[in-house]
Amino acid sequence: MTAFPIRLGIPADAPALARFAARTFEETFGAANDPAHLAQHVSAAYGAEQQLRELSDPGCRTLLVDAAGELAGYAQVRHHPPPPCVTGPAPVELARFYVDRPWHGRGIASRLMARVAETAASLGGQTLWLGVWEANPRAIAFYAKNGFSDVGSTDFLVGPDRQTDRVMVVDVGRLVGARSA
Repeated sequence: MTAFPIRLGIPADAPALARFAARTFEETFGAANDPAHLAQHVSAAYGAEQQLRELSDPGCRTLLVDAAGELAGYAQVRHHPPPPCVTGPAPVELARFYVDRPWHGRGIASRLMARVAETAASLGGQTLWLGVWEANPRAIAFYAKNGFSDVGSTDFLVGPDRQTDRVMVVDVGRLVGARSA
């Protein structure tokens, strides 16, 4: 297995991250969403200015996976108010987790999740939570394989389209421990 460096994103990464994030979101969810709604969401969530704000936010850490000088994946861990179904102590959110399709099956997701666990702990997190679209069984299975449990649901807007995300949680100490075993 080839080792791919994972590093903390910096503000100078904003333009490349914006392009990568928009493309991977569109590839993952485009076929199941109204194109106008998708474009509205992508514009608001993944523009270069938004990425710059997130990369500059001390309560938000974006991890970038480098493969031969190109992004192969990224994850974002941040302090963000959880939905009421997240009841564990010191919650932090896994807001984004994407590995580009050409890099699937190469161990990147597992290594990236290990860094997510370390990052959540470094932010003082004890409970890591995420929202995953209920119609994304591959992602739900991946998170379950990594020890996350389904604790409820929350709304997620793609443009004006209200969708349902499953909310999943894991104890950060358990995730860190599983990764170092």
